[in-house]
Amino acid sequence: MLVGTERANVPRPRGRSNNSVFLNIPYDEDFRRLYVAYIVGLIYVGLEPRVTLSIPGGKRRLDRILALIGGCRYSIHDLSRVELDRTAPRTPRFNMPFELGLAVCWAGVHPARHEWFLFETISWRAAKSLSDLNATDPNIHGGTVQGVMRELCNAFVRTRPRPSVPEMLRAYRLVSRQLEQTLRTAGAKTIFEARIFSDLCVNAGIAANLQRSQSANPLP
Repeated sequence: MLVGTERANVPRPRGRSNNSVFLNIPYDEDFRRLYVAYIVGLIYVGLEPRVTLSIPGGKRRLDRILALIGGCRYSIHDLSRVELDRTAPRTPRFNMPFELGLAVCWAGVHPARHEWFLFETISWRAAKSLSDLNATDPNIHGGTVQGVMRELCNAFVRTRPRPSVPEMLRAYRLVSRQLEQTLRTAGAKTIFEARIFSDLCVNAGIAANLQRSQSANPLP
């Protein structure tokens, strides 16, 4: 049974972790499925996702982002949503490329402490929009949940465990089916809240363990 009827107790990030991953992704409803996919996928491969949502207020956003990047062994920067928005004046979204730049700088100064990955929906778009990174091969997920799972496995090929993409997709479906109940329990209108992130992490861990158990002990 996944979490949904009570508050999930996930420790807040403290200090640097060798298995933590800063997620630099857009917080909007159009990205909802991929947001859940990143959380489930990272936990399934034995990593700990971290987002700015999970840090309580007090510091300005930029300070929180810098602290998260410095405290994580890895970071993922999804540039899928840098296009012009629909609201006048129409402007591109610079937050994700800006945070990628912070991570690139941090990794350049501390190469043994941080590694970053560039994720995108469309092949070659990053080469056009951010030509300074032309020597970097982005992970192209195609805007699908399966693509995110596949590219997470490619990015973290050296980590253990090494699950199959179908296993990860089954865990994703388990978490997704519980999502509306999780929102109702928290009284939340959106999944982009600190408590919902915490619950999603717990649910992803439960679903991953369930899938591993079933894979290890298939029905006769």
